[in-house]
Amino acid sequence: MEKEKKIVTIKDDVLIGKAGSRDLLGDLFLPPENDPKKPAIVVIHGGGWMEGDKTQLRGYGILLSRMGFVCLCASYRLSQEAKWPSHIEDVKCAIRYLKANAKEFGIDPDRIGVTGNSAGGHLALMCASNDSSLEGQGGNQEFDSKIKAICAVYPPTLVREEVPEGKFNAFAFMMGEEASSEDYIKASPIKQDLQSFPPCLLIHGSEDKVVPLSESTDFYEELQKHNRTAEIHIYADEDHAFDSQPTLGRNVVDIQGIFFLKYL
Repeated sequence: MEKEKKIVTIKDDVLIGKAGSRDLLGDLFLPPENDPKKPAIVVIHGGGWMEGDKTQLRGYGILLSRMGFVCLCASYRLSQEAKWPSHIEDVKCAIRYLKANAKEFGIDPDRIGVTGNSAGGHLALMCASNDSSLEGQGGNQEFDSKIKAICAVYPPTLVREEVPEGKFNAFAFMMGEEASSEDYIKASPIKQDLQSFPPCLLIHGSEDKVVPLSESTDFYEELQKHNRTAEIHIYADEDHAFDSQPTLGRNVVDIQGIFFLKYL
């Protein structure tokens, strides 16, 4: 018997906020279920904070939506356009957008999570910060940007002022020339107050040559020290962006779906 195909409704280029005169757009994926209190996930692309766009993880949006999640693949300003904390301000704006439009899209505003890959994973982890200076003024300021669960796939968790000689420092390009050592610490997930960190799923390849596995394992250990709920999945012999392989990509999404169904 042929399985019934779940049809996802897609709304491209939804206006989720403003960064000055610049429109912040997102692609919205609505599951077929009519439940008025569905969980939702903001999906954050990677690219070293200087490349990529909201279409990069479109597959994530579709597959997670088929599992019953409202998904928003959000754009954010890149480092050549604006420096930190503009990136996280725009992501938090996307979270507030979902809360502001919860009734229209059938979302439970208390069941919102975030997921991201690489630089997007860093931003996903930073969404747990309660630092009001990271909120920005993108819109829907009457809503908070609190989230209930986080997934980060091969995320940088320590923002470094210095990198090995000859290697481009995407951290410095993100932070800007005016950033202080304290700013770098404030932009590092592993340096945040982890006492109330939400349930967290970390996924990483053991042979990652771009973001070392230790970025995730160190963060996982810190969460454990603070008695926080955390899972880590390590893919043996896999490099950075291993989920671009279709089979592994679907497996990564399945793991995320199980995690979010449990914690959202």
